[in-house]
Amino acid sequence: MVTDRQVRRLFMLIKKEHSLAVAAAKSGMDEETARKYKKLGRLPSQVKKPHNWRTHPDPFREVWEEAKDFLDNPGLEAKALFEHFQRKYSDKFQDGQLRSFQRKVKIWRATEGPGKEVYFPQKHFPGDLSESDFTHMKPLGITIAGELFIHLIYHFVLTWSNWETGSICFSESLEALSEGFQNAFWELGGVCKRHRTDRLSAAVYKECNPEEFTTRYKGLLNHYGIHGEKINPGHANENGDIEQRHNRLKKALNQALILRGSRNFSSREEYKRFLKKIFNQLNSGRLKKLKEELKEFRRLPQKRLNDFKCIKKKVGPSSTLSIAHNTYSVHSRLIREKVEIRLFSEKIEIWYGQKKVDQLPRLRGDKGHHIQYRHIIDWLVRKPGAFENYRYRDDLFPTIRFRMAYDQLSFENKLRGAKEYVKILRLAAKENEDKVDNALSILLNNNELLNYKLVKDLVCTKKDIASFNLNHVKVSDVKLSKYDELFKNFSGYEVNDGIR
Repeated sequence: MVTDRQVRRLFMLIKKEHSLAVAAAKSGMDEETARKYKKLGRLPSQVKKPHNWRTHPDPFREVWEEAKDFLDNPGLEAKALFEHFQRKYSDKFQDGQLRSFQRKVKIWRATEGPGKEVYFPQKHFPGDLSESDFTHMKPLGITIAGELFIHLIYHFVLTWSNWETGSICFSESLEALSEGFQNAFWELGGVCKRHRTDRLSAAVYKECNPEEFTTRYKGLLNHYGIHGEKINPGHANENGDIEQRHNRLKKALNQALILRGSRNFSSREEYKRFLKKIFNQLNSGRLKKLKEELKEFRRLPQKRLNDFKCIKKKVGPSSTLSIAHNTYSVHSRLIREKVEIRLFSEKIEIWYGQKKVDQLPRLRGDKGHHIQYRHIIDWLVRKPGAFENYRYRDDLFPTIRFRMAYDQLSFENKLRGAKEYVKILRLAAKENEDKVDNALSILLNNNELLNYKLVKDLVCTKKDIASFNLNHVKVSDVKLSKYDELFKNFSGYEVNDGIR
């Protein structure tokens, strides 16, 4: 078969050679073929007729009208429809025909099928729009001190310069959004005109009126003078910049972790520094556009808005509070008092009489509990019988040694064991938890029969508890010659070669 390249060479050689036969030979074709293309004056590809006829009968002709009724649904895959016909018409279609059916479906959809959704690229303007969203980081397998660190990143981007930043969080809460949102603008030193999010339940969804922003999120936007926007349900492309940045951030993080040689960090602070370094690297090529964009920013307000939600509740008779579907203990002196709860993204502050009286770690999820034994131990000593069936009893074992001590104390008599244990727990509250833990470790390792007095004596001794640790006891080497002297003194016999 003659190629376009050969014919082009022929046309060039005809002008140089004295005969058509020589030009044809140098072009790699016979003289008759050369004469044909010289007469046509066109390339083989230009005279070739398109192949628009079937070489084999259509195996799907009988079911195609039925197939088109299904194909009006763009979500239906050709493979699923093919398997449907295999089941319906047994032995008519073979697995090897799947590719032909998929190709036929693809051609029909492209030429006769319903139109697809069109995405319209938007122009961006400096200082106009920012976008943010939460993204899960679990797929990266990051660990802190060997433990899997399950977390999210609140991700923020300016759509014109693509400058981005982010902060670690653990849920898609308004507190996390408020903290990350404000951190971004205070780092930039100004605010843009509009901010867009997806339909975050914490910020933009109200069960009674899903078209309205929540009051607190609206207050956050008003404080900074920013117009808030939300995307339509199921249209993540409307928040396309931040969605694309999610993928690129995770890819950059994954590559950096591979180069680092480890996904484990000694502390959360080390991981935060690593994350900040990645954002700086990503932003390094955007600084010129960022400077231009910052010229269009408006001034920040005089101060940040509070990053917490304020709740007022009365402490129950069990010395606990129910906060965001979790249970927390407070000091028993606050029972039946109304306290102010400040709910941050990662902590909870308890205020009473305009004074912060306690700070607790915020639990993740629902139906959890955080009971601090120091809050209730004085009354537990007075009511030791309540310990055994206390709903949150497992929270009253600060370490595994405390649990082992209770099991040993209650082995024969649960009530007596509970009395002894709660006194030991009060000792930990009054003196030092680490000292009590060390004392229990020494006594358990020495197989001592535990009791409160023995633990107290060991904790309150003037000597360092570590000196009592049996693991540090050194036994001096024994000289065997001493035994020879003993045999000589008590038996009157001389010892030869150590044997008698």
